[in-house]
Amino acid sequence: MKKITIFCIALVGMISLILSSCNFLDVETYFEGTFREDSIFHSKVNAEGYLWNTPKDFPDPGAIWGNPWTPGQLASDEMTCRWRTWEFPGVLFTVGEINERNLGSMNIWYRMYRIIARCNLMLSEADNVKDMSTLDKQLYKGYVHFLRGYAYYHLLMNWGPCLIVGDEVMSSAEPASYYDRERATYDESVDYICNEFAIAAQVLPTSKQQSINFFERPTKGAALALIARLRLYQASPLFNGGNAARVSFGNWVRKSDKKHYVNQNYDPKRWAVAAAAAKEVIDMGIYELHTVEVDPKNPYPLASNVPQAPFPEGAGGIDPYRSFADMFNGEGIIQTNKEFIWAMESGNVTSYTRHSFPVYYGGWGGMSVPQRVVDAFLMADGRTIHNSSEEYPYEPDLTKTIGGSGVTLGSYILMGNVPRMYYNREPRFYASIGFPGSYWPMNSAGVDPNYTRQQFWFSHDHNSGIIGAGNNINDYCVTGYVPVKYIHPDDSWANGKGNVKEAAFRTTPKPFPIIRYAEVLLEYVEALNNIEGTQTVEVIDASGSKVERTLTRDIDEMAKYFNMVRYRAGLPGVTSEQLLSREEFQNVLMNERQVELFNEGYRYFDTRRWGIYLDQDANTSNWRGLNVERDRDNSNNLEGFWSIVIINQQNIRDRIAKPRMVLLPIPHSELLKVPAMDQNPGWDR
Repeated sequence: MKKITIFCIALVGMISLILSSCNFLDVETYFEGTFREDSIFHSKVNAEGYLWNTPKDFPDPGAIWGNPWTPGQLASDEMTCRWRTWEFPGVLFTVGEINERNLGSMNIWYRMYRIIARCNLMLSEADNVKDMSTLDKQLYKGYVHFLRGYAYYHLLMNWGPCLIVGDEVMSSAEPASYYDRERATYDESVDYICNEFAIAAQVLPTSKQQSINFFERPTKGAALALIARLRLYQASPLFNGGNAARVSFGNWVRKSDKKHYVNQNYDPKRWAVAAAAAKEVIDMGIYELHTVEVDPKNPYPLASNVPQAPFPEGAGGIDPYRSFADMFNGEGIIQTNKEFIWAMESGNVTSYTRHSFPVYYGGWGGMSVPQRVVDAFLMADGRTIHNSSEEYPYEPDLTKTIGGSGVTLGSYILMGNVPRMYYNREPRFYASIGFPGSYWPMNSAGVDPNYTRQQFWFSHDHNSGIIGAGNNINDYCVTGYVPVKYIHPDDSWANGKGNVKEAAFRTTPKPFPIIRYAEVLLEYVEALNNIEGTQTVEVIDASGSKVERTLTRDIDEMAKYFNMVRYRAGLPGVTSEQLLSREEFQNVLMNERQVELFNEGYRYFDTRRWGIYLDQDANTSNWRGLNVERDRDNSNNLEGFWSIVIINQQNIRDRIAKPRMVLLPIPHSELLKVPAMDQNPGWDR
């Protein structure tokens, strides 16, 4: 029996993971990778079993809060908490407690190279499977190339420049020196990964061609969309000669040829490459933004300046709140959602919605969104809170309420005692943020009025605040705002509370979008916005072939695709004045990604690639919230709950942002195996 390894990693033997992992299998999970190598490739059944058990080493893509595969949400500036444990290494990362010897759940290096080793073995042996047709083998290899590219993608996102081993099937009989090699540069790594996805795109089916039973398998669209994402990152300032590249990587060169690991000279053509890659996904004509038809008896009210033409030419005919909310909360059907280019049902997402529910209501509390994020959401007429109109004014005085019996926004309810700060906001705000006074139906908790149809205030004296947390001293919201993007109106964790008779809590299964169409549209528009002059570039098309595309900063094209995202959100489109200024529109785009992609795992990477991380992440003025240590009825408002204050928590006071923190440190144990491999700058070996 020939044993295969990569950097002394044993290939055979199925992986037993404590945490949930990526699972886009269509075979029985009893298949174990313990066959002799000649048995694995003896038949199509065995070879495919080996293929579809390989993804078990990938992490759950929805693991972006607790036990994450990357620093994730709690290392971004979208969220904070009081917890400081190894369940949340993202928090530990922000306060300087992560290093090359302790990465916790983020240490997926070993697992990714184990996948790569399996892929190399499959590519070397696929042609020997006798009962596979030529077409079967082509498709098989296409999936393998995708998996290999996706493993390197995970390595790139966490650690930057990769250690690329090519197609080698390495034997454990080789001396240690055989495995000793240098890393590729960032650009070499991106090119290699994109090529893997391009090879896959040549043969993978589209989502229309693929059986609905295999909806979690990657498709041609997923391959092309990942190329577009990587090309956008490659064009961004951190990796394309911006100031952030010089600050973080200016002295980082490969020993053998003195080549910079990260590009130090700005290349404007990269934006055209990114735009062309995104446009290839758009031109497939398969994907569209998810919408829910308007309920004519209970329509969501639109601002007077929102175009009423049928979507996508306007916001007519759709319910913007449900169109956005139902995509995440489990109401929609993941298998048929045309916005999901690649998505999976995620137990991690379902589990971590519990951290938005207060302890008193069966939750674990704690997930806290800062005021900066709340302020990023637009007014109902598309204006910012800093430039609100008389018709839809922003009210910073939190003591002023809506009044009366409140208002209904389609199916969403705003109570009369809610501060006006949270009135007249865009639909995505209500679908994403739980704010003081927000209404939580929790319909599945039964009929007990103490645990259904509640307003959560998050103040000290309320059951949703510190008092309700009881002895759970860390389990409360520290800002007055919690994420609700994945929470369904029926969701409840109040199992056994009061007179609730349900045998167990009920929450709806949740999807996690690895890639969705709105992201591709925003990538396309951001890339177009940064193109200088006319650029002709080479790109991979839907057939996986290289073609030439010519692009310019076309403001009509930018408006067309950007406005689709805005109209789905029930907002007016971008103004001509914003489009004319490259810098102003870039700020609009950055804010749009903050709002549209909130709590989906993008922000940690976005602030870094844009080069704003070092200036903004640890800035205490960006970490404000309500004074949750005070009661709501405090007569001195200047010191009461309704004051916006700097978050008075240790995790915020200790927060740091340093150039080395744009990437994770490579694990010390891996560096010992490969002496020639450089550590990421600023970290110890």
